[in-house]
Amino acid sequence: MKKYLLPAIKLTLLSLVLLSGFYVLILLGIARMVPGKGHGEKITGNGRTYYANIGQAFTEDRYFWSRPSAVDYNAAGSGGSNKGPNNPDLLKTVQARIDTFLVHNPGVDKSRIPVDLVTASGSGLDPDISIAAAMVQVKRISAVRDIPESRLEELVKQSVKKPLLGLFGPASVNVLRLNLALDRLQK
Repeated sequence: MKKYLLPAIKLTLLSLVLLSGFYVLILLGIARMVPGKGHGEKITGNGRTYYANIGQAFTEDRYFWSRPSAVDYNAAGSGGSNKGPNNPDLLKTVQARIDTFLVHNPGVDKSRIPVDLVTASGSGLDPDISIAAAMVQVKRISAVRDIPESRLEELVKQSVKKPLLGLFGPASVNVLRLNLALDRLQK
């Protein structure tokens, strides 16, 4: 027994040092090299400071709407709804979001509403929406702000974040950055 116990204890201690010490220090070093130094990316606009990597609640008709949040945009505890695609409560919630969207965006066909405008992300804090989700809102914002649709479409195109290295992930639009650019455009 002693033959197996001592190596097991040594391996456990070595793993503890490597995974609790060195691994954490390596990740901390990498985090210090990226923008924001591992503290999140802060943006100042409209006299406030925001975190660009955390979803914000935008529900006014004059702004591009964010992806819904299962945690009410509370960054203290992220999480999805944990409801399956056939769950009646989830289906009811999604239908309510569709109905609300259609009330605020008359003339948009239900089939054109991108899924990311009516479902929450896994974290509930996704700061980005798809390009289609931004484009489907252009008509509403154009009418409210009296800005030509072509100008808003150009603003969306300028706000597109390309996939990492052109390969990883979809192209998307950060809603906070887009709405701050929209406010600057109108000033």
